[in-house]
Amino acid sequence: MTKRVAILISGGGSNMVALAQSMQGDHPARPVLVLSNDPQAGGLAKARSLGVPTVAIDHKPYGKDRAAFEEALQTALEQARPDIICLAGFMRILTPGFTAQWEGRMLNIHPSLLPKYKGLHTHARALEAGDAEHGCTVHEVTAALDDGPILGQARMKVLPVDTPDTLAARLLPLEHALYPAVLRRFADGDRTPVMLQG
Repeated sequence: MTKRVAILISGGGSNMVALAQSMQGDHPARPVLVLSNDPQAGGLAKARSLGVPTVAIDHKPYGKDRAAFEEALQTALEQARPDIICLAGFMRILTPGFTAQWEGRMLNIHPSLLPKYKGLHTHARALEAGDAEHGCTVHEVTAALDDGPILGQARMKVLPVDTPDTLAARLLPLEHALYPAVLRRFADGDRTPVMLQG
């Protein structure tokens, strides 16, 4: 049975586009919703152009009331009835109460080789540490930030001339290859990690 996928974004949605475009033909999943916490997110128009329904739930009116914001998220998700949720540049930290409802069904992509560099500024931190390799990780979402079981990693060499911006730019094509590959395998019920080398 085809799996239903909801994708959560906050910005331009380049990973969302890679995921949505991959879900065709004999793929075991289809995108049913792109949801953003920012009504101005560029990814919403891209999703509509791909024929994927969109919803925007602006987090700002909720202030510090995360529970109320997540209740609105949950309502929108329940209407779309997804089997899998993919976080793709969704810049809100989700509470343990929310992640528990979707445990085992929610994926995230993070721009570091986890368990290194959870949180923000991953490219700068890799350079500051003098790492020879950098990359991205797709993992299951759990209550702890950037901490769930690893489902895939893509690695690339760090060049002497790299800056945080060049690292981010060089990593993006690897993200766009890794996330769809992991989703396809995950939708088939296979949690064997996907390993790519850039």
